[in-house]
Amino acid sequence: MIWRAGLIWLALSGGAGAVDLSLPPSARLTAERDTAPDSYTAPVSVFEDGGFQTVTVEGDIARSAWRLEALGLTPLQVVRPLRSQLEAAGYEIVLDCSAAVCGGFDFRFATEVLPGPNMYVNIRDYQFVTGITGPEDAPDSVVTILASTATTAAYVQIIQAGMGSAETEAEQPSGPTDSPDLSGDSGVAAALLDQGRVVLEGFDFQTGTSGLDEEGLTSLSQLAAFLADQPGARIALVGHTDSVGGLEANIGLSRDRAQSVRQQLIDEFSVAPTRIDAEGAGYLSPVATNRTAQGREANRRVEAVLLPAPDGD
Repeated sequence: MIWRAGLIWLALSGGAGAVDLSLPPSARLTAERDTAPDSYTAPVSVFEDGGFQTVTVEGDIARSAWRLEALGLTPLQVVRPLRSQLEAAGYEIVLDCSAAVCGGFDFRFATEVLPGPNMYVNIRDYQFVTGITGPEDAPDSVVTILASTATTAAYVQIIQAGMGSAETEAEQPSGPTDSPDLSGDSGVAAALLDQGRVVLEGFDFQTGTSGLDEEGLTSLSQLAAFLADQPGARIALVGHTDSVGGLEANIGLSRDRAQSVRQQLIDEFSVAPTRIDAEGAGYLSPVATNRTAQGREANRRVEAVLLPAPDGD
């Protein structure tokens, strides 16, 4: 699939197990929200006589918004390649309308749209597509695409809803080939001594958050035990994010994640503050693709890095 000005489209995996779509390399993810189990009600007709017809699908719901840096695009130009991909994947297009035909303001505000400024919709100039698989009155899955354009950019919202996740091998997050096995009590220590770094497992950071949960206590316990066994060792905790949002905000968020882990080591495991630094790398050091939900989850992490011993030690 070829994009305007010769840009090749790249794969975008749907988190709901519905279909893999493609967006151009210039596309930047601005927002995502996945819920499961949940239900999504999609329009299948234009807005008239006070409403429109809908279908509802239950299962995994994946919502994403993207910004495309491009001049002079129309919403139809943005939607057409995505619509073709849906048809090629076996989806039946049950609604395909422009702003004036869809119902303008009424249609837009009766449909689910991710909040601005992450998703921008020009009421007078947008395109909407609904594709389904299965029976029209009870679909197995549904995908809706909303595209609108501003002066220098285009915005695309994709919502995928299906009867359950259908992860493929290609959708699994890919990390360094030398990622250590952290099973067992000495996993963290072995990784630090052998490789000088280790990802602290068990922290399920959501996009935009730095709060910790109990699942990460095992890796922190191992890290604290390593520091107790190595009284001269110092570490740096380095926070990382996915690519949602700007660099400055993500640097701050990643630093907050590292600071949260540092504080828990101090408070819960009595590690001396002077032995732990906390820094943030934002989205600059991913271990997986940011184009899939699984990859973005892998990138939201905190690593411990073993620091050189002070001179004279």
